[in-house]
Parts: sequence; structure tokens; C-alpha cells
Amino acid sequence: MKTVSNTTPIISFSSIGKIEILKDIFQEIIIPQAVYDEIKAKKGYGYNEVDSHFIKIASIQKCNETFLEQLDIGEAQTIMLAKEIKADNTLIDEQLGYTIAKESGLNVIRTLSILLKAKENNIISEVKPLIDEMIVKGRWYSRHVYYAFLKKANEI
Repeated sequence: MKTVSNTTPIISFSSIGKIEILKDIFQEIIIPQAVYDEIKAKKGYGYNEVDSHFIKIASIQKCNETFLEQLDIGEAQTIMLAKEIKADNTLIDEQLGYTIAKESGLNVIRTLSILLKAKENNIISEVKPLIDEMIVKGRWYSRHVYYAFLKKANEI
């Protein structure tokens, strides 16, 4: 299974000390150089975890200028790489990147959906403590998204 990730899912899971959830679900994560550089730009969440053995860096062969005009370089390269290698999954949280990836025919998964999948696969028993910790560590979700997600996870 080929899974390409943007920055946010790696940082989100790293912030709560649960980067192994990505490994448990996807076995291997492939990231473009721009995502690696973005995470390594400052010592923060994901700085060490991005060097995990299951995270591989791949180069983009062909640049899509339209993506670069609309998205930050990490999101643009994530979508370009996912299309080039015909990824099974593309991990992107940001709305515009998510929408463009979907419109490009990619199977796009967000961090909250990964948490739900981890619960369904008995990797974790509850999502609420993890999403709450992500929020404490800097992630933001609207109240509507937060409660709708917890309802979907059968935790409220």
C-alpha cells in the first residue's frame, strides 16, 4: 500500500507521541522533500519522528505549476508525488489541499479519519483523549467538527 503524507498528519501524531499509529495503519509513509524540509525547519513536533524508519522521502519527477500557485509547496508536492506514484492513500488535512487532491482523483484521508480507522482496527480504544491532546498541543477543530467526529466514533 502506497501512502503519501503532507506535514500535518505527521506533526499531529508526533505531538501526542503516537506516530506509530501511522505505521500500524499504513506500514510505510512516503513524503516529498518539501514536507521533510518543512518539518525539519524548526525543532518541534515531528522533528525527530520524521526520521523514523517507516517514513521515506521521495523526489517529484514532474512539477505542476497550477498546484504550486494554489497551495503551499508541501501540499503541492504531496499531491504531485501521490499522483506520480499512484498512491493508494494521500494524507492531507488542510481544506484546499484536500479538495484539490480529491478533484485530482486521489483517495484523501484526514487525521481524524486515521484516528477512527485506528479505533476500528483496535489499535486504540478511544479517539477522544487523543483528539483532546492534539488540541492542547495546537491542533484546532471547530466545535461542530469536534462533536460530529466524536458522535461518529460513538464516544458521545
